[in-house]
Amino acid sequence: MRIRATTAAVTAVLAVTLVGCSSDNGSDSKADTTKSSAPETSSAADNSGAAKAAGLPPEPTGDERSAVLGAIFDVNAKLTQDEDKAIDAARNQCSALDGGATNPDHSAAQRFSYNGVTLTDDDGSHINIGLRKTLCPKP
Repeated sequence: MRIRATTAAVTAVLAVTLVGCSSDNGSDSKADTTKSSAPETSSAADNSGAAKAAGLPPEPTGDERSAVLGAIFDVNAKLTQDEDKAIDAARNQCSALDGGATNPDHSAAQRFSYNGVTLTDDDGSHINIGLRKTLCPKP
């Protein structure tokens, strides 16, 4: 009997909570929630001091973006299916390269292993060579 009463009380509290959360105040609350809880887009983050402090280069555009994607594509074409993900990984890898990572080839292999692709350290080395020629030349 006690379990039924507890279950009923928990269910009632959850129902009231859900009804309170779903009230409509004339705006799209779901969109508002998404905007406030979603991370900033990379273009907004580029302008922040935090991105510079982390060693992230600005997001490439135009020919520079094409060159970076081309360097990644040369290692494995699947890596550029999501261009924004590839660019974000490249910018983060530049931070590792310029930040003195102990094994940058392994770091690149790990960072770019996505979309069902698993890279080797040798692949990571090729990515780093491409990034040094495009997005993050040696300082």
